[in-house]
Amino acid sequence: MNFLRRRLSDSSFVANLPNGYMTDLQRPDSSTSSPASPAMERRHPQPLAASFSSPGSSLFSSFSTAMKQTSQAPLGLMEPPGPSTPVVQRPRILLVIDDAHTDWAKYFHGKKVNGEIEIRVEQAEFSELNLAAYVTGGCMVDMQVVRNGTKVVRSFKPDFILVRQHAYSMALGEDYRSLVIGLQYGGLPAVNSLYSVYNFCSKPWVFSQLIKIFHSLGPEKFPLVEQTFFPNHKPMLTAPHFPVVVKLGHAHAGMGKIKVENQHDYQDITSMVAMAKTYATTEAFIDSKYDIRIQKIGSNYKAYMRTSISGNWKANTGSAMLEQVAMTERYRLWVDSCSEMFGGLDVCAVKAVHSKDGRDYIIEVMDSSMPLIGEHVEEDKQLMADLVVSRMSQLPMPGGTVPSPLRPWAPQTKPAKSPGQAQLGPPLGQPQPRPPTQGGPRQAQSPQPPRSGSPSQQRLSPQGQQPLSPSSGSPQQQRSPGSPQLSRTSGGSSPNQVKPGTTLTSQPRPPLQGRSTSQQGEESKKPATPHPHLNKSQSLTNSLSTSDASQRGTPSEDEAKAETIRNLRKSFASLFSD
Repeated sequence: MNFLRRRLSDSSFVANLPNGYMTDLQRPDSSTSSPASPAMERRHPQPLAASFSSPGSSLFSSFSTAMKQTSQAPLGLMEPPGPSTPVVQRPRILLVIDDAHTDWAKYFHGKKVNGEIEIRVEQAEFSELNLAAYVTGGCMVDMQVVRNGTKVVRSFKPDFILVRQHAYSMALGEDYRSLVIGLQYGGLPAVNSLYSVYNFCSKPWVFSQLIKIFHSLGPEKFPLVEQTFFPNHKPMLTAPHFPVVVKLGHAHAGMGKIKVENQHDYQDITSMVAMAKTYATTEAFIDSKYDIRIQKIGSNYKAYMRTSISGNWKANTGSAMLEQVAMTERYRLWVDSCSEMFGGLDVCAVKAVHSKDGRDYIIEVMDSSMPLIGEHVEEDKQLMADLVVSRMSQLPMPGGTVPSPLRPWAPQTKPAKSPGQAQLGPPLGQPQPRPPTQGGPRQAQSPQPPRSGSPSQQRLSPQGQQPLSPSSGSPQQQRSPGSPQLSRTSGGSSPNQVKPGTTLTSQPRPPLQGRSTSQQGEESKKPATPHPHLNKSQSLTNSLSTSDASQRGTPSEDEAKAETIRNLRKSFASLFSD
């Protein structure tokens, strides 16, 4: 006791004592607060590190700091991780297939996918492209273009395609359907879709879709011109009435169309079809007053009226007067019905002829390669650019997305237990009750992880017949009924009163008199109530054990922690012993 009084008189020692270690020797009203002998007055205060010579004294200050941090931090919850660094996304490559008359890079200037990913525009014609497509590697495009007299060669993997050029034209001898197949083989998204672009490489094939719409809506809502298809020249014997318009193969801009006035001219055209070795179609000639064109770009609609001035029966040949007209519900129905073919057309236009007798006839539908007309060409190009950016933002791009900040971990839900299994303690992730202050008798020893060579712990049923297996994930192992008991009790406290979250063993007890087996089973399932007083070192050990429960690693780490705690207890015992 003299040694303890000398240490309590030391101000540096008392300042480093944790809360709860104040004794009657330090209180002002205590008779032992003054030094017991004059020799103690002549003794100078020494630092705490110099006062202790025991092996565990150097761990006292770090142990006190750990106790304070444990009492301040919420138990069972992990600290949320800090915000992660955003992933820098590479720019998305947009391949625009169009001639050099339109610089599409300026229409995409400043636009970003999802508002944060840059867009790099590569523009070329079908004749300037080559490619190789792979099952897992996508599509590698080789581009050889001439810009300002300089030949530019590039190789890249496009992420999106805007098709503004015809892939097939018999009149010009251009057939780039193999490139369309390669792009589709590489799984590239496009406006319009590559599936529809390939289907638009044959006008009779597209007209067959118009026939479906005609039968669905009827001739009043969808007035389609009468047309006859011939796969070759052999069935072309005569026409039901004249004049007729003969269309050879697949061509654009009025090419391959001939007006036939009588049967003799019709026989001559039949011989030309035989020389062309292609299919042909015939349709009744309509004495038109003007042409009608209804276009749709995304959700934007426009209608134009074109009147021939040169007197040519083809309104798109020679001089013509063009003006924009009001968009009616009738026109909207036409273009909306046509935009649903081939899986959907983002950009399309319907061509019709208004005859002099006041009737309308739908003759053709065009896809994204349609020419832009009127006074709003720049606006239409900007609408196409906005449409492409919108479609690119809707697609899952390669390389992942920017990770969002992680949220703090929420407490886990209570795991389900079987009816015959007792509760081992509150689940991890829920806050544990704070350890009470010192003052009560020692109740029970904190649980220790099993060491090599030492018996493990096990929960026993109240009858002591069969051991209850612990829940999955618990570090406790089964213990045979004959192994030594690890829990200790003192005073008049009951051995069943333990702190929640700890697993203690008990000796088998005989069945109580006057109680049924079901009542005894219900008592074994009730959670144990915590004792109001626990030993200070035990409470601190339990706090550290529960706070580290969610971060436990290998069994070797648990054994090291247990060994450290035992050394600290020995140090405290030698420090406060007389």
